[in-house]
Amino acid sequence: MMDLAKRNKELMKKFEQMINTADDELAAELVADDAPFYTPASPEPLYGGKGYLSVVHWMRQGFSDVQWKLNDMVADEEKVAAYWTLTGTHDGEFLGISPTGNKISVSVMNFYYFNAQGKITNDIAAEGMIGILRGIGAVK
Repeated sequence: MMDLAKRNKELMKKFEQMINTADDELAAELVADDAPFYTPASPEPLYGGKGYLSVVHWMRQGFSDVQWKLNDMVADEEKVAAYWTLTGTHDGEFLGISPTGNKISVSVMNFYYFNAQGKITNDIAAEGMIGILRGIGAVK
């Protein structure tokens, strides 16, 4: 039987590919249908792989070249702590802020929880939005 911590790390590498390519098939494979995600993009939780990818599409409206790089992770049998770098160019409206052309690079920390089938059931994100807003000059 595969070590679950090792499995979860391998799944996170596929997850990185999923969010950078907005791959619907990978989203269905990796994210549980009933997994809720909370985001400034929606006042209500978004669910499943399609819900998660809607956040990716929302980010691409403001940053058409947005990318997430998985820098490091720590895993156990049911969760992964992941350290990401989010990069992009503010070339579209974002949270009502007109494009600035600013390039951003923001460190983000997330915790992902997995079910027995190896699907993500929850994603708890450290607050990375302030870094994005600083990057586009909306706050000091």
